[in-house]
Amino acid sequence: MKYALIGCGRISTNHVQAAVSNNFEFVAVCDLIPEHMEDVLMKHGLENDTTIRRYTDYKNMIEENDIDLISIATESGLHADIALYCIEHGIHVTIEKPMAMCMQDAEKIINLSKKRGVKVAACHQNRFNIAVQKMREALESNRFGKLSHGSIHVRWNRNKNYYTQAPWRGTWKQDGGALMNQCIHGIDLLRWMLGDEVESVYGVTRQQFHDYLEAEDVGLAVIKFKNGAIATIEGTTNVYPKNLEETLYLFGENGTVKLGGKSTNNIDVWEFSKETKEDMKNKGLQEATSNVYGNGHTSLFSDMMEAIRDDRDPYVDAEAGMRALEMVLAIYKSQRTGEVVHLPLKDFSSVDMIGEF
Repeated sequence: MKYALIGCGRISTNHVQAAVSNNFEFVAVCDLIPEHMEDVLMKHGLENDTTIRRYTDYKNMIEENDIDLISIATESGLHADIALYCIEHGIHVTIEKPMAMCMQDAEKIINLSKKRGVKVAACHQNRFNIAVQKMREALESNRFGKLSHGSIHVRWNRNKNYYTQAPWRGTWKQDGGALMNQCIHGIDLLRWMLGDEVESVYGVTRQQFHDYLEAEDVGLAVIKFKNGAIATIEGTTNVYPKNLEETLYLFGENGTVKLGGKSTNNIDVWEFSKETKEDMKNKGLQEATSNVYGNGHTSLFSDMMEAIRDDRDPYVDAEAGMRALEMVLAIYKSQRTGEVVHLPLKDFSSVDMIGEF
């Protein structure tokens, strides 16, 4: 699998690790700032590997190399244009979250990938967490019975230095706020677990402590699902003094599960009627992670390789990425209008929030 990386910021080390772990042929890397490329390669002992070609222009990189798969880890506002260019050139893509900043671009990516026969995966890697997989298995085995409700809580800290390092963060054009950047993984999991089909969203967001940003630092929402379940979302970067938790709750008539840890990587509560020996093993499960991004990129890249080889959809496909994006944009639109937003959402972009705070 001939692989290239576009964008060498904070998350890129997980992409490089995933590519190396899956024995991809690392063909090229691209970033506007050459030092960023060398920094991320150095973290993996690849700084002296001259077979990895360096580029500051991704179009030149694509023109000059035979590439099967590109992962896109740039500023969020650039994801869609880069992805569409790669797809148009017949290259499979893995896109960091969010896959786009507006619904129209997400739909363009999906439609063009189908037209060109190209695979697209969205980097919602927490779906591969061991704890998350255990919850999903219990759900698909109907162990919860009828679902009552669920919730996601992303209680993290992001200080001024985090935003100074990358001034695009917290802007409506390139990033969005706490919900789009930090909470979207949890939102993806919540929607996935509760049935994907959403009836309506009501959200409230605020900018409490980060007045040097354009976007929100806290957001809350109430979600109504078409299957009758309801849910709440809480996402913030205002927790003092450091990241506290990312927790996902799911409540059914026959079961209760709480996933915790810094990134839904632990099982804090696991209770079901008709308890099994496997249930006893799941109680208190903890998956060690080196950072809040977890270990899922390696599994996501492995799945993408298999999807390309077997000509099937990736486990976390472009439609999944669009559904997570849709939830965040619906919360933003609800904040903007003060009204309940009914899905599907067709006509909203993060830049429609400019001037909100």
